[in-house]
Amino acid sequence: MPSLDQVFALNGGALQLRSQRLNMLASNIANASTPGYKAKDLDFDRAMQQAQNGSSVNKAMEDHTGFRVPLQPSLDGNTVELSVEQTLFAENAIQYRTTLSFLQGQVSSIKRALKGE
Repeated sequence: MPSLDQVFALNGGALQLRSQRLNMLASNIANASTPGYKAKDLDFDRAMQQAQNGSSVNKAMEDHTGFRVPLQPSLDGNTVELSVEQTLFAENAIQYRTTLSFLQGQVSSIKRALKGE
């Protein structure tokens, strides 16, 4: 029988990565008019793959966080493109909620099993 850590590892790791990505994207949006600010993002798919292969979520996040290359660079050196960041934030927020729903489903299934249902 798998341990609880094993049961929750995939969706738990995904939730952590999505949460960190939300923070990065929110920071990008908040700094959209800060001269010289460099937008960062997380390559979620690559980070998740690394985490599934046994690396810690924090290590995977460090390894796959980088600066975004803007489509149109601004004169003040800021690389935030507000519409891009807002779209990515909204998409990631939906994916975060979906992952959270999967985790809630797993918890519900375990509760039912413990009750003998």
